[in-house]
Amino acid sequence: MQRRNNSRPSSKGGETVDERYDSYCAADRLFYDSLGSAVAQPVFPAADRPVPAGWRREPLDDWLIYAPDGGSLPQQGWKIHVSAGLANAERVLDAVWNYCVPRGLSFKFLRGPRTLLLRNSKYAARAASGKFVTVYPRDDAELELTCKELDELLTGEPGPYILSDLRYGAGPVHVRYGGFAARYCHSPDGQVVPAIEDDSGTLVPDRREPVFHVPSWITLPDFLGPHLAARNDTSTNQVPYRIERVIHFSNGGGLYVGRDLRTDTEVVLKEARPHAGLDADGTDAVARLAREAQALRQLADLPQVPQVHDEFVLGEHRFLALEFIDGKPLNKVLVDRYPLIDADATDGDRAAYVRWARHVYQQVETIVAAIHERGLVYGDLHLFNIMIRPDDQVALVDFEVAAPIAGHRRPGLRNQGFAAPRDRSGPAVDRYALACLRLALFLPLTQLVRLAPAKVTHLADIIAANFPVPRSFLDPAVEEITGAPPVTTDPRIGADDWPTMRHQLTTAIVASATPERDDRLFPGDIEQFRSGGLNLAHGAAGVLYALDKSGAGRWPEHEDWLVRRATAPPSGTRCGFYDGLHGVAYALAHLGRRQDALDVLDICLREPLDGLDHSLSGGLSGIALNLAEFAGRTGEASLRDAAWRAAERVIGQLADDPGPDVSGGHHPYAGLLRGRTGPALMLLRLYELSGDGELLEHAATALRQDLRRCVLRPDGALEVNEGWRTMPYLAHGSVGIGLVLDQYLRHRADDRFAEASAGIRRAARSPFYAQSGLFAGRAGIIAYLAASTENADRRELDAQLDRLSWHALPYREGTAFPGEQLLRLSMDLGTGTAGVLYALASARHDQPPALPFLAPLPGAQRLPRHSEGDLISERMEGR
Repeated sequence: MQRRNNSRPSSKGGETVDERYDSYCAADRLFYDSLGSAVAQPVFPAADRPVPAGWRREPLDDWLIYAPDGGSLPQQGWKIHVSAGLANAERVLDAVWNYCVPRGLSFKFLRGPRTLLLRNSKYAARAASGKFVTVYPRDDAELELTCKELDELLTGEPGPYILSDLRYGAGPVHVRYGGFAARYCHSPDGQVVPAIEDDSGTLVPDRREPVFHVPSWITLPDFLGPHLAARNDTSTNQVPYRIERVIHFSNGGGLYVGRDLRTDTEVVLKEARPHAGLDADGTDAVARLAREAQALRQLADLPQVPQVHDEFVLGEHRFLALEFIDGKPLNKVLVDRYPLIDADATDGDRAAYVRWARHVYQQVETIVAAIHERGLVYGDLHLFNIMIRPDDQVALVDFEVAAPIAGHRRPGLRNQGFAAPRDRSGPAVDRYALACLRLALFLPLTQLVRLAPAKVTHLADIIAANFPVPRSFLDPAVEEITGAPPVTTDPRIGADDWPTMRHQLTTAIVASATPERDDRLFPGDIEQFRSGGLNLAHGAAGVLYALDKSGAGRWPEHEDWLVRRATAPPSGTRCGFYDGLHGVAYALAHLGRRQDALDVLDICLREPLDGLDHSLSGGLSGIALNLAEFAGRTGEASLRDAAWRAAERVIGQLADDPGPDVSGGHHPYAGLLRGRTGPALMLLRLYELSGDGELLEHAATALRQDLRRCVLRPDGALEVNEGWRTMPYLAHGSVGIGLVLDQYLRHRADDRFAEASAGIRRAARSPFYAQSGLFAGRAGIIAYLAASTENADRRELDAQLDRLSWHALPYREGTAFPGEQLLRLSMDLGTGTAGVLYALASARHDQPPALPFLAPLPGAQRLPRHSEGDLISERMEGR
């Protein structure tokens, strides 16, 4: 456990953006969804062509796959990717179709222009961007011929460079070695990922990164050598700048801090890739960079905007060198200063913050007015684009959507917490964003206004109740956003009226169900489109389990939906507890569907444990706990033995604790779901079954390893240290550790653990949490406090229950909650409304449920205790 740290913000108040979520917002206004799952999306004319005679067609997510009947392909090899822009996509697709079909070449393509736009958008995944058509040659000879002939056929056709591939020539043809068949393995961090076979026949991850990579056992075909040499010819040594650090990458290019070697001037280098980084209008990064340079030159007399230093081209990429602004983005400064993060902030602290925030706002308003006077609309005002200098003076950055007032159109890129509705244009776009800024400075939840515009009045009421801000400052913002004067609202969700509150949430959850779909039953997090819609964390199992455990009822038709799919799972379905079929079996058992649960468990038992990590979420600890649970329910010795074998593997993994005292990224994770707290929970439960004191020692070791990755904040709160921020939350933060720490302390006293537990309790006292979910929001804090026996925690619990209304939104006739990033509603257990319902039940239900495995396993009170010296190996030898 590290000592006090003042430099890292707490994620409780920070607005952090995960850009993956943006592309899942296009298909539905209220829920995250994929375009491949959505209905009524326009398709390319080729998608409506009759399937050629002797061919078959198969839809797969966003793709349509075409292959000759009876044809066979290797399971992996060199594949060809063809890129295209929106304007030439139909022409390129027709050409590739007409080439592949007569030659019997299997191929697939993105089915529609909207999907292509999103795949090439600014915040699309960089490794997959640009891939429009994929062609599958049968061998290296066919690869060479196809590359040559497609390159000749498509000469002059523009398309984005595919970062994961090697470009063939100067056209849209690219190649990469990878899997053809859908095979999967576990990555080093325990995730299920696409796989290829190495030279020993072992499945290893099929690396899909934004850089060209040839597996070590594969030789690059000779004909590709000149193309690799051409790729390597471009170097930053060709320009008079040195890149010193990366600020940010997007699919449109990079943003770097650099230095002009001619003058030793520090600059910001902004990179633009042609035909990539598209906005909603299809404009690429190069066009926006040119527009930004023009706008900045038009505003060159304003000291609050960066000056243009230089423009240059490197390879096909265009660069803009800008004045370096010495400062921090407002979103980071806000987290450092925001008093609602600190439970002990005084009235004086809040008043001082109000003075600072209003000073910042006044400066921004003045700068925007000056931009309008010079004939431009800024168009992209939000917390990330406002820079605060060390002397608290303000500058604005990122002018790539700035445009003339005359003939102004709604920007094609926007931050959803500040973006004006479609009926605003010209200076009104900036006025709307300024109104959002007035509120976001005091309550950074303006993303919710996009989901329910009337919510803005409630946000203003919360601000007025918590800060000494006059209504004369807040009410004009509400009126600007809604177009009407503020009205009194009462958005409380009835924290003291449990039956009504349960009914409201249940109504919303059930109304959202889509039993006609195969991929998901309830809308939730974007993880549904990677791990599937069945599991406990983000799928149907978690929602149905939460409904039942909260006393809301059973929905047999929805349970049938889950059983049909879980007993015939698609390839690649995971078997973990929170992310896979073990959790489905657990939920079905608790729903009283014993045989269905055993049928799903049987599928899990046929899967090897090789490659799994120690985690509770998808790894060995969750599996061991579930097997021990089923062993207690059924009396099956084979399940008990399987649980202990998984536990032995976990103990072996605990011996290795590499890396610095930081959680996540390339380092080991801390926390309940992916850290070593999950193994500690598993070992505690097995200790209660066996009485084996060595298990308790191993549990203590695991908890110490996670506490290594915690840091004590200035207010005395203990949170997980992620290097750039600290985390208090249930899944990957400190309160999940605290739940298990407290359970350990019921078995054995430990002064260090007791001190850590006290620090974690302080982390659960913040008035503000950015999100509401169970895994990473206020609901998880509530579940932690509800499990506590401390009187102070019970008092804090009531306050946290009352503040749930801050995120509550109407849906149909009920009440729902937003998911991760607050951009769309979610109904799942991990991020959405079902998780809130479960947390509320843990605090208010007459039979409060604990989180899975937070209570002793079946049989724990009946089995005898063993001596301190008993070992797991001795238990195994005795069977």
